[in-house]
Formats: sequence, C-alpha cells, structure tokens
Amino acid sequence: PRRLLAPRRAGKMAAAGRAWRVAALLSPWRLRAPRRAYGGAAAATAAVAGAGGGGRLLLGAAFALGGGAGLYLAARQRLREHSAAELPAGRLQLTLYQYKTCPFCSKVRAFLDYHGLPYEIVEVNPIMRKEIKFSSYRKVPILLADAGSPLQLNDSSVIISAIKTYLISKRNSLEEIVSFYPPMKTVTEQGKEVFEYGNKYWLMLDEKETKRVYPVKEVRVEEMKWRKWADDWLVHLISPNVYRTPREALASFDYIVREGKFGTVEGFFAKYMGAVAMFFVSKRLKKRHHLQDNVREDLYEAVNEWVKAIGKHRLFMGGNQPNLADLAVYGVLRVMEGLEAFDDMMVHTKIQPWYQRMEEVIQKAEA
Repeated sequence: PRRLLAPRRAGKMAAAGRAWRVAALLSPWRLRAPRRAYGGAAAATAAVAGAGGGGRLLLGAAFALGGGAGLYLAARQRLREHSAAELPAGRLQLTLYQYKTCPFCSKVRAFLDYHGLPYEIVEVNPIMRKEIKFSSYRKVPILLADAGSPLQLNDSSVIISAIKTYLISKRNSLEEIVSFYPPMKTVTEQGKEVFEYGNKYWLMLDEKETKRVYPVKEVRVEEMKWRKWADDWLVHLISPNVYRTPREALASFDYIVREGKFGTVEGFFAKYMGAVAMFFVSKRLKKRHHLQDNVREDLYEAVNEWVKAIGKHRLFMGGNQPNLADLAVYGVLRVMEGLEAFDDMMVHTKIQPWYQRMEEVIQKAEA
C-alpha cells in the first residue's frame, strides 16, 4: 500500500474539511491547559445512522467513536509526527493509521512512545476512510510494520502484544509472531459478523523469556486482567461521561465551529445537530452498559478501582516502570484531557498521582 505521511500539524480541522466529517469535544471548564480532545466508546454509529434528513451529518459526528471509536478532529496542539525513516536500515518501520482521539489508537501510541519506537502517523477520515482503502479490515488502529517484509496488524491489543513479543523475543520473525494471534469470525447478538483475535492479551514467549518478563505467574495474570478490563469496561465509560448533558455536548460542538473553518450552514449543522445527536447517543450507551444515573460515579469507581489494584507500594502496576496494563489504562483515559469529565475525574478520584507519573515517564521516553 502507498504510505501517506501525516501533516506535521493537525491544525484547526484542515484535514476534515466539512462539518459532517468531524465530531469532537472540548469543555470550556478547564482546570488545566487542554492538550487533547476526546474519543468515545463504540456503538454510537448505529444509534445515529438512521437519523433521517441530515443523517450523513449525524453519522459523521458519531462514526469516529470507537473501536471504530474515536473522534476525528484537529486539536490545538500539534500532533507529533514520528518518522519511521529515522530508523536504521533493516530495523522495524511502522506506520499507524488512526483517528487521533480514538482511545484504542491512543493505547497504541502510548505503547510505541513508551518503547521509543519511531512511527509515521496517517490520520484517517472517519467517513470516507480512503486512507485505509487498501485494507479489508475497516477499523482503526491499523499498524503497517516492515521488519524486512510489509505486514498489516489489526486490533490495538494484538498490535501491542505482537510488537512487545517481537521486541523481547529474537527467535521468531514478526510475521510468525502475528500468526499466533489468528482472527476468528463470530456473530454478535444483532447478527453482525465481527472478527475477534485469539490470545490477544498474551505475549508469545518461551519459558526463559517469560520468567524474565514475569518473575511470577501472578504478574502476568494481573497484567492481562487489567488490559482486558480497559478494553471491556473502561473505554465504555468515556462517551456517556463526555456527552453527559446538553450543555457539555453543545459546548463541545461550539468549540469545533469556532475553531474550524466552516461555512455558515455547515457550522450550524455541526454545532446543533451534532450536539443533539451525541447527547442522545450517550444515553443509549448508558443504558446498554447498565450505568448509573450519574455516569460520573461509574467513572470515579472505575479509576479508583484501578488505583486500588496498583496499591500504595507500587508506582505503577508494573512496579517501578509501567507494564502493558498501565499503558492501556493511560491510553484510554488521556483522550479526555481538556474536558470537564477529565477535570472532574482528577478532582474526585485518586488517579492524579499515577496519571502524572505516566505522563512523565512517557515524555521522558519520547525525549
């Protein structure tokens, strides 16, 4: 496939072009300078697709949520470009196809950044998705990896497990490692065919490598448990919290219109129809995942549960350094930065010390 380089600046929605291709959130209530915008939970697309007149607009607002989860926007801060061309010849070259604010994509970026792996970013238009037209797999993230021959990796947890295995084990090629994570076709309760990936939370290591990475069995079990928790529970708390009230939703889309280059009609529809659509989508997600009336309480309980699992005597779940569970939880939570829900979480939970340590260690790795 043809490799596309991301622009050095995601700036002001230039890549999006039209209002119905963008959905994003940014709350006006900031306790700290905003750094990123939000990417929500899956399933919003189906809730909006049949919206009738203006359906394309509403679909565009919802489609970027996800595992298909994420919001396609240009945030204020420059999107850092990691150039795979900086890698020595013959080394692993990586290209990440993503929605910038998708929590699953954020997980992969956190992993790559922490491990100091250079990579190119291709921002995918969430409506047309022309950037991934080469792929029959139509979700993001997609990682193209070249360790001698090109290879496509799908699913955020598979990407992380496979690349981590490759970094640790020198016995197998990346292609052989990826074959240990076979896609399996399943049918959902709604009759939709989807692909699941076997063993996606496992690192495929031999006995010696396993003992080096996981000195005791409980360490590995704990890491896998919380990686799965981040995918199966934590990510589904994001969207209902950010679109919690009409005011929050409207403020978010008002920001998009003010910061973007919209015509009068496009701006009107993006602001009002998008905000209304996302507010009602969040209510459907709340019901689907059996959340409390005050969805903030679910978010607070979840992050406090995570902090409790780490305990008072560890800096990270991985000990003195983050493990894959730390990176997964951090990747999901950081897509809310700059939003009211994020600020509330920092004030009303015990997550802040761990979160700040994660920021520091990843910034240090990037530097």
